[in-house]
Amino acid sequence: MERSFDLAIVGAGIVGLAHALAAARRGLKVVVVDRDAQANGASVRNFGFVTVTGQQAGATWQRARRSREVWAEVAPKAGISLVHAGLCVASRRPEATAVLEAFLATEMGEGCELLRGEALTKRFPFLAPGQEAALWSPNDLRVESREAIPLLAAHLERDWNVSFLRQATVRGIALPTIVTSAGALRADAAIVCPGDDFTGLYADELKRAYPALTRCKLQMLRVRTAASGPDLPCAVMSDLSLVRYLGYAELPEAAALRARLEREQPAQLANGIHLIAVASADGSRVVGDSHHYAATPDPFGQDAVDALILDEYEAVFGARPPIEARWLGTYASLPDRPMLRETIAERIRQVIVTSGTGASTSFAIGEETIAEMFG
Repeated sequence: MERSFDLAIVGAGIVGLAHALAAARRGLKVVVVDRDAQANGASVRNFGFVTVTGQQAGATWQRARRSREVWAEVAPKAGISLVHAGLCVASRRPEATAVLEAFLATEMGEGCELLRGEALTKRFPFLAPGQEAALWSPNDLRVESREAIPLLAAHLERDWNVSFLRQATVRGIALPTIVTSAGALRADAAIVCPGDDFTGLYADELKRAYPALTRCKLQMLRVRTAASGPDLPCAVMSDLSLVRYLGYAELPEAAALRARLEREQPAQLANGIHLIAVASADGSRVVGDSHHYAATPDPFGQDAVDALILDEYEAVFGARPPIEARWLGTYASLPDRPMLRETIAERIRQVIVTSGTGASTSFAIGEETIAEMFG
């Protein structure tokens, strides 16, 4: 591998890969350096749900819309299957329906519709009785993360001539020299995408600038259904999601819903639980999730938290499925901003998604960073 590049990217998760694509499309010679043999962090431990609907109004929503466009364009070229499209947000409380009605009145509700009665049953026959209404949005996509991220990296290497240096730790950057555990590289610019590892490059700068930066731990489940293929035509959310996703939760109408949920489902709120359920090609469903925050989250899942997630699943789908697999995810978190893009030096940036929206917004963030650095 030739060891002189226009741009070196540290980190081969979705944020790093998104920057690599944006740079390669501009004709830059790119190398991606990662300490692991393959993606192992948040990028492969999530739902693969490219969420537009419900993202925070403004920049995050706009980035999600653009990123969805890029996913739709890149997926067939990379051999990535779009497992299903769209979103159903089921509401079983009038307060939740009021939030959905308010959402429809915003620009983010364009193309969406609210279904009740017979129309609800016909469109979403998989929902359990007792749902008052459901929002349908056609604006979202689902990929299988554990397959999509390796395929995206292979596409970048094969079709865009992006080089990868794996199982190599970057020890220091003093452009044009980048010192790694596998030897030195030369690059005119660098972008550091560390995910939720804040102890490596520029750790002191991060700690000083963002003392509230922490990590979020998620509990995730794969459950087994009787189907032999994808048995949901879209992703599914519920009432709890409407006080979690800021595109809904920041609407005035969400206050009444939160007050009722605090009375009726305090344990779910205390554990940061809301429901997302998505289908996989093998007939299983990925279900989650919970949110617990700590500088170093413990590595242990709790059966009681899984049970709370499945309580909400049962309320929406009417059955409690057997669990096939459990795992934990982690991501970087800041309470007051969805992402960081720090200028370390004239030709060095550090980029971190701090809201769990990496799959949904990274392609747009990558385009912004490359445009800002390279004109």
